[in-house]
Amino acid sequence: MAPPRRACFASDLLPSAKITLLEPNATYTACPFSNLVIGDTRAITDQNFSYEALRRSGIAVIAGRATAVDPVARTVTSGDGRTLTYDRLILSPGIDFRWNAIEGYDAAAADQMPHAWKAGSGTLRLRDQLVAMDDGGLVVMSVPAPPFRCPPGPYERASLIANYLKKHKPNSKLLILDSQDTFSKMPLFMEAWETHYPDHLEWRAASQDGRVIGVDPTTLTLSTDFEDIRANVANVIPPQKAEEIASRAGVVDATGWCPINAISFESALQPGIHVIGDATIAAPMPKSAFSANLQAKVCAIAVARLLSEMDAQSTVLANTCYSFIAPDEAVSIAGVYSNEGGKFTNIDGAGGLSPLGAGADVRKAEAAQADAWFAAITGEAFG
Repeated sequence: MAPPRRACFASDLLPSAKITLLEPNATYTACPFSNLVIGDTRAITDQNFSYEALRRSGIAVIAGRATAVDPVARTVTSGDGRTLTYDRLILSPGIDFRWNAIEGYDAAAADQMPHAWKAGSGTLRLRDQLVAMDDGGLVVMSVPAPPFRCPPGPYERASLIANYLKKHKPNSKLLILDSQDTFSKMPLFMEAWETHYPDHLEWRAASQDGRVIGVDPTTLTLSTDFEDIRANVANVIPPQKAEEIASRAGVVDATGWCPINAISFESALQPGIHVIGDATIAAPMPKSAFSANLQAKVCAIAVARLLSEMDAQSTVLANTCYSFIAPDEAVSIAGVYSNEGGKFTNIDGAGGLSPLGAGADVRKAEAAQADAWFAAITGEAFG
């Protein structure tokens, strides 16, 4: 049997390095493909992955949550009081929510109006609410203003909820209340909605009074500037920021996100700390799983070089983001970026969108490509 694929290759580049992963969750639950779980066409168990392959590769995996970082002493403190020292710290904080940025939407409100923007229990809660809803009910989704994790994610979710309603609750409807007038892959989604869900999905832009300013979780009411809308199921995706540990580490600026050097992913605010993934300010690279995975690889190489007293090197990065418009059809967007000079820029003429007007065979082929990408990225990360 072939050995498991290595989830981290920094040890290959710097064999003497001691690598420790401090991770609060015993199992990783993937956000990509979790909208299929909400649409009741995929099991949550297909989203779960173990850290055992990391342990077998020689990485010390410690169960615990980082609660403090001292960038001067170069230490990390875990919730159980353990102190870890580092030469280089790589933070992958992920996102947190700006509670009460929408009046009335706090952590408690998320029980009645789940955001499901971190895969896991909230994913199942939203799915179960859809399953329990009587036919003829109204589902309302609230989309925040950017930046937020996975820019096309709300619209993929809308497609899969509409697909569920069409099949199982044909007298029901999904209303999207959006804080934006345009969004990622908009022409492709609009075409798909007109083709597949004309009777089950309505999108209301910010300029059409789509911005939600308040909620009442006890009555499942969402309020815009001019209207109160009562839902049977409410999916409120709140405004976001970097997770709290990033702030405690001193790597967050006034935007709530983490400025970085695009070549090394070292914090612009704290030397010796690198930040990757959704928490970073990396535009035009989107906050996506593909981006985070590639950023991790580039960062690992940069850290290995820096610890070997070599300069980090600029490179070309890419992102491909697949979105399901039905359980067996998908569309995609791709981008290519340079990090020359420590800043991210688009490479003109590279990347692009799936073609408009393509037949079902093309969309099904892209769904198969999405399946292959998910298998590859999770196999690479978790063995």
